[in-house]
Amino acid sequence: MKLVRLLGAVACLILFQASAMAQEVSLRLVSAFPENSFYVSHLLKWVKSVNERGKGVLQINFIGGPRAIPTFEVGNAVKTGVVDIAMSTGAFYTNVMPESDMLKLAERSVAEQRKNGAFDYINKVWNEKANMQYLARMVESQPFHLYLNKKIDKPDLTGLKIRITPVYREFFQALNANVVTTAPGEVYTALERGVVDGYGWPIGGLFDLNWQQHTKFRVDPGFYDAEVSIIVNLDKWKSLTEKQRELLNSMALELEAGNGFWKQYAVDEEKRQADAGIQTIKLDGDKAKVFVDTAYSVAWAAASKASPVHAEKLKALLGNR
Repeated sequence: MKLVRLLGAVACLILFQASAMAQEVSLRLVSAFPENSFYVSHLLKWVKSVNERGKGVLQINFIGGPRAIPTFEVGNAVKTGVVDIAMSTGAFYTNVMPESDMLKLAERSVAEQRKNGAFDYINKVWNEKANMQYLARMVESQPFHLYLNKKIDKPDLTGLKIRITPVYREFFQALNANVVTTAPGEVYTALERGVVDGYGWPIGGLFDLNWQQHTKFRVDPGFYDAEVSIIVNLDKWKSLTEKQRELLNSMALELEAGNGFWKQYAVDEEKRQADAGIQTIKLDGDKAKVFVDTAYSVAWAAASKASPVHAEKLKALLGNR
């Protein structure tokens, strides 16, 4: 009888362990940014924390960056369920929904967005139009800048070829630039060969891609706010248990709580650029006002044209001017 009870206990333990393992879900994660970027290293620290706390519940498997899924195909890969979760910026998946590019125009922190209803509204739109759950904004307080190899003294880019993404297409066109769209991985060669005279990019990340080697000037002030977020396939999100979703939501809030880091990072990157020989072109007074006002007015006008109802609502929730 003792042997029977012992065997029964062992069988129950095995079944319990098997059941626990069966409940654990593994999510396939990709990045729209190159694997060697600072954004990815920052993300992987978070993934490690999720996997440590999610043992037996949920794990995240990092597949890779653009070598796994090309940058501008990541959004559609999340929408269709080719991957479960991704780190991207809205500018990279405007082919899925035009509203994604409006996140760059946020002048309120993600903490404020969670309080004033912006975050909920974003998820409403992302759910309906992209089959996505907008989980967390992991990068903020990172203004975009115009980087050049030719000097300017006013907000006019006439005759200059500027590399763009959808983030600043309308803005740079309004400044009379000739625009060229490329993936981040192609910019170094374009600069090296003189195919472009400059590009738009956040304050950080130049050194990850070695662009500082072919960059002479940064134009101040900055404009917009670089948005890098974590998005989840909505079908996969709905398939998760309440415990699994709670884990991801709590880890998302923890990730966002550390976003103050990016303010100091911006200061450090300004110094690093100066030390590397990148000179600052500082537009002052009216020139600076025209530069920044044009950036926002042109962007919101384009947003309203692409999505009138959602642009109006998002401007009220995200804007501060």
